Amino acid sequence: MITTARIFLTLGCAGLLTGVILGAFGAHALRAQLSTAMAAVWRTAELYQFVHALGLLAVGLLVLHFGAPPLLRAAGWLMVAGIVLFSGSLYGLAITGTRWLGAITPIGGIAFIVAWLLLALAIWRIAV
Repeated sequence: MITTARIFLTLGCAGLLTGVILGAFGAHALRAQLSTAMAAVWRTAELYQFVHALGLLAVGLLVLHFGAPPLLRAAGWLMVAGIVLFSGSLYGLAITGTRWLGAITPIGGIAFIVAWLLLALAIWRIAV
């Protein structure tokens, strides 16, 4: 298996695994501790983590099938960065209430947007 594919497939599975764990933690252990607004922030972090962990699986499968062109690798790494920055900052904000963490969230959002753009470009080029 191509090393790049193995990395993205493993990171995708890890993202899904931790998404399930954090979802259960938020729904059960944090239910009484989080305000309604912070519970919504937690759920947003979960949703984006799940979507982009699935995106990492897609990137890994594309790498297995087509190789690892630079745009595809960049898309995968930007999804990883987005999960850490976007979802991570929202998890931290929900638990701690530390507002400056919210300033990190848009950086992760931009990483997600660019990742999907690069993925589309990579697929466009590969499909030629």
